Amino acid sequence: MSSTGPSEFLHTLARALSVLALYPEGHAARERVLDDTFEKLRLTLDGADRVSFGFLEAEVLFQGQGLREMRDWDWAARLARAGIQSVEFEASVTRDELEEFLDAALMQLGQQPSRTAEMRPARPSAIRWGAIGLRDEQEPVDIPIAGVSLALGLVEEAETLQWIHGEITRGATLPLMEAETVVRSLAVAMHGDQELLLPLAQLRDYDEYTTTHSLNVSVLAMALAEWIGLGDTEIRSVGVAGLLHDVGKVCIPHEVLIKPGKLTAAERMLVNRHPVAGAEVILESQPDLDLAAIVAYEHHIMIDGGGYPRFAFPRECHYVSRLVHVCDVYDALRTDRPYRGAWPQDRILNYIRDRAGSEFDPTMTSAFLRMINEWEPAAVDNWRGRPAELELVEQVQY
Repeated sequence: MSSTGPSEFLHTLARALSVLALYPEGHAARERVLDDTFEKLRLTLDGADRVSFGFLEAEVLFQGQGLREMRDWDWAARLARAGIQSVEFEASVTRDELEEFLDAALMQLGQQPSRTAEMRPARPSAIRWGAIGLRDEQEPVDIPIAGVSLALGLVEEAETLQWIHGEITRGATLPLMEAETVVRSLAVAMHGDQELLLPLAQLRDYDEYTTTHSLNVSVLAMALAEWIGLGDTEIRSVGVAGLLHDVGKVCIPHEVLIKPGKLTAAERMLVNRHPVAGAEVILESQPDLDLAAIVAYEHHIMIDGGGYPRFAFPRECHYVSRLVHVCDVYDALRTDRPYRGAWPQDRILNYIRDRAGSEFDPTMTSAFLRMINEWEPAAVDNWRGRPAELELVEQVQY
């Protein structure tokens, strides 16, 4: 395939980003440039199942090979710094999906998107985009977006995560770009109006538990990572680890996950294997996601050695595993489950406080409780100094 097609498409794409930043949805100039960009994209696909682009500081890759004529193309560095380092277009791509991608790219780039773009969180489409890995030394640009609304209740993010789980269940590769995009969407929601919010998704029915819980743990883990002073790249890595910490549950029969009564010994063994299964799924699909795999494996291990799986030789868990563990238990206890009702806030906080040093890392526990205190000081005032009720400890965790 000649590189003329890809190069022409990229120049048209850059023009489209400039035009869409100036004109509202429906404007004739906007519609013309969208038509032109979509036509150039179809020519670039040229019968292929998919095409991919990579953007580095001074180089553009097409299908993994450098495009010489696009070297030093200034948009490559701008896109890379905004976290758009890799874009893949499938042959089934539609014009609407292209428009959504361009609006989302403008949001990442910090230009003024149309209002509708703010209401289009990530969802499965024929365009996949995001960072190349999670350990890039280039810090992504933080894009503060005022007025982000949570009116959609994280529904689109939940749908995307359900789709990711479905892909893994059918044996496909873990869709890393979609996972990263969900985390970025959660990070934006978390900083609505420039303040740290707590946009936790609400459970509508028991079947949604794993999805909703994973979104919430990702939000809580990123917030706690920010609270203890981690950098932007580390925070997003923590967010991905939180999002995928329970991915091994896709291997557990659905009827076991929603069982209202006590688990049998065999069922408990299935549940207790999900950390190992999750680490295996992540490493088989994305070997570079070592942090997420470690957290998936370790997030049920207590600092006194209890929990599961058991180490052959005692050792300390990764600090991100200890961070995610306290967020995981907090959200698990605040949710109605088939086998128990949600615990009140004061009881949850007492449980976490009283098990610091045995189940939970004391430093992470202290930071978590201070963070919750800032978010909900009235609720925290109700639990200070009160003893925890510790029954149902076994069933808290799954």
